[in-house]
Amino acid sequence: MSFRRWTFAPLDKQAAAELASAVEIDGFLALLLSARGITAPEEAQALLNGEEEFADPFAFADMDAAAECIQEAIDRGETIAVFGDYDADGVTATALMVTYLREKGANVVYRVPRREDEGYGLHATTIDEIVETGATLLVTVDNGISAVEEVAYANSRGLRVVVTDHHQPQGVLPDAAAVLDPHREDCESAFKMYAGVGVAFKLVCAMEGDEEWALERYADLVALGTLADVMPLTGENRRLVTEGLKMINRGGRKGLTALAREAGAADRRQTAGSAVFTLAPRINAAGRMGDPDLAVRLLLSETDEEAAELAAALAAFNVERQKKESDILAEVMAYVDTHPEVMAQRVIVLSGQDWYSGVVGIIAARVLERYGKPCILLSVSDGYAKGSGRSVPGFSLFDAIASCEDMLLNYGGHQLAAGLGMDASRVDEFRRRINDYAATQYPDMPVPTLEMDFRLVPAQIDVGKLDAIEQLEPCGAGNPAPQFGLFNMRVESVTAVAVKHTRLTLSRDGVSITAMRFGATPAMLGLSVGDTVHLAVTLDRNEFRGTVSVSVIIKDLRFADTVQEELIAAKQLYDRLICGEELSAAERERLCPVREHMAVLYRLLKAQDGFDGAWERLYHLTKADIPADKLRPAVEVLRQAQLVTVCDRGDSTALTLCPVNGKQDLMKTPLMKVLH
Repeated sequence: MSFRRWTFAPLDKQAAAELASAVEIDGFLALLLSARGITAPEEAQALLNGEEEFADPFAFADMDAAAECIQEAIDRGETIAVFGDYDADGVTATALMVTYLREKGANVVYRVPRREDEGYGLHATTIDEIVETGATLLVTVDNGISAVEEVAYANSRGLRVVVTDHHQPQGVLPDAAAVLDPHREDCESAFKMYAGVGVAFKLVCAMEGDEEWALERYADLVALGTLADVMPLTGENRRLVTEGLKMINRGGRKGLTALAREAGAADRRQTAGSAVFTLAPRINAAGRMGDPDLAVRLLLSETDEEAAELAAALAAFNVERQKKESDILAEVMAYVDTHPEVMAQRVIVLSGQDWYSGVVGIIAARVLERYGKPCILLSVSDGYAKGSGRSVPGFSLFDAIASCEDMLLNYGGHQLAAGLGMDASRVDEFRRRINDYAATQYPDMPVPTLEMDFRLVPAQIDVGKLDAIEQLEPCGAGNPAPQFGLFNMRVESVTAVAVKHTRLTLSRDGVSITAMRFGATPAMLGLSVGDTVHLAVTLDRNEFRGTVSVSVIIKDLRFADTVQEELIAAKQLYDRLICGEELSAAERERLCPVREHMAVLYRLLKAQDGFDGAWERLYHLTKADIPADKLRPAVEVLRQAQLVTVCDRGDSTALTLCPVNGKQDLMKTPLMKVLH
């Protein structure tokens, strides 16, 4: 259970029926396409048949110059240096460019920076090292668009530069021999949303003049980098990933085959989803925990023995990454438990001493998921604070950070993810300023959403739906796996599975289904037989001894009597109160509980010997007696009166009764004084 806003795509059943007839497809599949805005027969056929056309690579500004510059260097026997990035996109882009240049007979050296030692992007010292190799041409992949000073320095050292990048330009472009970036204002490419490896691929296509040739050789690398960088799986990316997954499953690249074997997935067909969770993290782990060059070498490896050795090293890095991530997350949660006011901030900014910077972005995403707020985590070391942030759609983290640029030493990113660095002494000031910006620009902060295609009833769930759903693959960003609403389902049984999962039996209109909720125990869900709930679900294929059945996977659930917007508004108003924002008299009245509200809540806690579960469950239990706006204030009043202890976990809370020493005057608690 969470405070995510559930939304449904607009659904035109008539348009879907016409599409089903025109394209001769299943009506359910036509509904799915229509829900995603695809109603033109030619667009539907292109998507279903994997016929998305490639954009002309020469529509990129500077593509002619880039191809000519590199070809001349090859013809003259010059040494060409490739400079990449330490994440999976940068690693795959580096491997692609190095492989291609070697196949063309070029003299090639390459460099990928170490995250901890060097950080992101080009630096003068790196350029010096490249010049010392004898290289006279530098090709950047997945970086370089903001390296204005560094490219100027390279020019002064006699090193020509071709930039290939997909990040947003920031004003002035580098003075390079060529700058390839789909987000240049003068780039006429019909498709823009390439990963860094996608831009490198377009350069190869331009040089060869044969996209199919390039696709046959490098689609697996393009697919993995595109998926890992969470680029939208629409248009050209969809075809690139489709063909890349086919190549991965054929086992053409020794490094990826070894990596799948190390992940225990050698005998399983890789999908977009499985590649994101099995292959990409292990590639990323090299850059997060050690030396990203190991990941490049894995993708370049030509023998099974070398590939197996490198895959084992990356797997070990991934285990180490998981351990560090777990330790830091525990530290973060412990801090939040003792500083609950942090959760009320519009933008959660947390810092810690010597947190491993390679994993703070992952943890920021975890905090965002739990509390539904944009989050920035900063690692402080030797007077410098460096970190990463993650945001929710609708709140541009890049713009928010940019509003504080005068106090930052560096920053970059986009709307949903960004990195930054500052003097450690300014962390508190940064926290205040970015929250002031959020309060000024976003009177009502955006909240996470869970988008569903449309509603189903249990009787509609069958194996045939799986066949329709699978025709939308590959699914991911921009083309999510279909999600459906199952509303007004009666809970028939609640069963614990393993340590932290729950199996529910639910029914409606005489039809019973079984559904799984992973990562949530029965206690966390707080459901009872007879409850009526709404579910957000996905449908997965389950095969056992040759029999195919439908697995219903619960992504979120809520009680049928929940008023979604009421809970969201109540939480946001309470957060404004805790943050000390100015409230009107009417808003304070909305929040102010009366003595009977605290009495009802206290009696409930005594009857249940406390409470531990989703906030929504507590709303459900008290709905008849305590208005939504007043529930959290009532809990806080009891806490301030030392009648309960509170462990607020964002989406859930634990309330424990305290020993009572005499009568408490609830009206004299600090919160009640503020509200009156």
